[in-house]
Amino acid sequence: MQWKPRAVILDLFGDYLRYAGSEVKLADITALLAVFDIEAATVRVNLSRLRKEGWFTTRRVGRETVYSLTPHMLEILDDGRERIFRRRDEAWEGRWTMAIYQVPESERAVREQLRKQLAWHGFGQLSPSTWMSPHDLMAEVRQIGIENPLAKVDALWCGTGNIQEDRDLATRCWDLDQLGKDYEHFIQSYCTLDNQAVNAAKDGKTALLERMRIIGDYRRFLFRDPYLPRDLQPENWPSGEAYRLFGAVHRQLGPAATDFVSSTLGHEIGPGREVAAEVGIR
Repeated sequence: MQWKPRAVILDLFGDYLRYAGSEVKLADITALLAVFDIEAATVRVNLSRLRKEGWFTTRRVGRETVYSLTPHMLEILDDGRERIFRRRDEAWEGRWTMAIYQVPESERAVREQLRKQLAWHGFGQLSPSTWMSPHDLMAEVRQIGIENPLAKVDALWCGTGNIQEDRDLATRCWDLDQLGKDYEHFIQSYCTLDNQAVNAAKDGKTALLERMRIIGDYRRFLFRDPYLPRDLQPENWPSGEAYRLFGAVHRQLGPAATDFVSSTLGHEIGPGREVAAEVGIR
């Protein structure tokens, strides 16, 4: 597969380097990215761009350049990891969180930022300025309003009083047909990797490549899956099985992959986030 340098860098920090002091020497991360056939010059260019975007600060230690995650970006990574590894399993109370915003026509950048923030929190778009979530996200909507003072953002509770109407509403807010097909494709692509004995015997480089590939593919669902409560899910909804499979493979490949990264850095890194083996899935 063709690896995207930026995504690999951020996934390495999220899965490993976050637990090694949130920093890395340029030579070490260059060595890690060489595993993905990413050249040193490409690594330097991408790290430089990420630094300009506020992801990293740098300092010199002798002749070495050290890249350190900024506190704000560390929070973003932690939030992303929480979304990947912890799933809601709350009962459906028949109540939606509705976010409605009004933005001056001249403030297109603000409008786009609102869309990105609402999508990040799992909202689906019902109409151009109305977004819905089946979860209690009132506090998140209010925070989005505070962060975007040029917009008027309202947070409301709403409900239809009819479960079939609620299910129909979900199909209007999200493309559940395509999402379900993509989950099925994910399951078909990775089901053969779910083998504890085989994965435990793999060398560290192979384990790292396979683990990074599955987390990169699974991460793409974060902006698309509303994690519907059970009552709102289509029949035979594959989201839970995809999550179970992702967690099992990620966990099985973890020891060998982590040992490989530790040996490349020259020191042991701490344990990262995992999906619990006994996780309850929907």
